[in-house]
Amino acid sequence: MALISRQNGAVYLLLSALVIILDQLTKYWCVANIPYNTRGIEVLPFFNLVHVYNYGAAFSMFASWDGIQRYFLAAIAIVMAVIFIVVLLKTRRKAKWHCVSYALFIGGAIGNLIDRVVHGYVIDFLLFYLQDESGRITWAYPAFNVADIAVCCGAALLVLLAFVHKDHKKQTAAQGDAASSGRDK
Repeated sequence: MALISRQNGAVYLLLSALVIILDQLTKYWCVANIPYNTRGIEVLPFFNLVHVYNYGAAFSMFASWDGIQRYFLAAIAIVMAVIFIVVLLKTRRKAKWHCVSYALFIGGAIGNLIDRVVHGYVIDFLLFYLQDESGRITWAYPAFNVADIAVCCGAALLVLLAFVHKDHKKQTAAQGDAASSGRDK
């Protein structure tokens, strides 16, 4: 099978490109319009647009590695993106939800990879939190970005598809057993 054909998921790389473009544009807007490390712009009483940097991975894991995490995490992103691109190109186009999940993961991984290579950190700007009556933030979910959303949605979709596929296999096997036992009588 050719790497790019009408039968494989290559066309879904357009979704990856869309994720990358949307991710980079929103980060550019954030840097241009929101002062760094402030409460940013309040959108809702529990949601702000902020401008922060994440030197680590999810939840700032590896952030204290004195700069080597930049290369380590970039290498992981490259390897994962290549693996998912190969898997996407080997997946039949008709398996659209699998292709969508791979494409979302690819776009998110590359979106954050661009930040890591260009800046040495990832720009995050979406912050959900709880605050008390005086306006003091009492709890906050770590800030994230469009690339993070794409990776999480792609991963969640893959997990969901694994359960659906597993149930579909059980149902198909049960139907096959019922059909064969009916023939035996």
